[in-house]
Amino acid sequence: MTATSPIRIGVMGTHSTGKTMLLKRIEMELRGRGIPVARTGRLGRRAALVGLPKMQNHTAASTEWVMAQGIADEIAAAAPPGPDAVRVVLADRATWDALAYFHAAQEWRQEHAHRLERERLRLLASTQAPKYDLLFATVLDSAVPLAPKHDYDTRYRTLVDRHTHALLDEEEIPHERVTSDADSQARAVERALELCLKEAAI
Repeated sequence: MTATSPIRIGVMGTHSTGKTMLLKRIEMELRGRGIPVARTGRLGRRAALVGLPKMQNHTAASTEWVMAQGIADEIAAAAPPGPDAVRVVLADRATWDALAYFHAAQEWRQEHAHRLERERLRLLASTQAPKYDLLFATVLDSAVPLAPKHDYDTRYRTLVDRHTHALLDEEEIPHERVTSDADSQARAVERALELCLKEAAI
């Protein structure tokens, strides 16, 4: 690892499956070991703030915005030079995540995007896959209750989960599945620490 090439760890998965909390735990452990880290995120909320549709209403345009913004955020997070340069970038919603949400929205609405549109978005996502040194995919556990403030459409949430794992399998993208089980969460944190500490020692 060099100052211009920090480790990138991404997470993707349907909403309220612990993506942000997992990255917060990893960030806390890395900072506790003196490793400079940056975390990106809030892409869905930011898309809504500029008037773009989200969730079941995702469009090709909103999907492209989320993907492009996420890519830009990760590049910016890795850019600052100097002795305290970021060594690890944690991406909350890796690039493929937006595509899974889009495919789920299309199925939820029983619509089909134009073939060229789907291929263009897939190509954009595929250019980013090699940039992740470690990619986590959370798994939906319907037995875990949602917080009262989250009024999500159960069917759409399930569709996102299915499309997330289908995309990763179809594209043969190396990733590690993370369930809601405490041991699975702990293993994911340990895996991230192992990678980062190993690279920090080089």
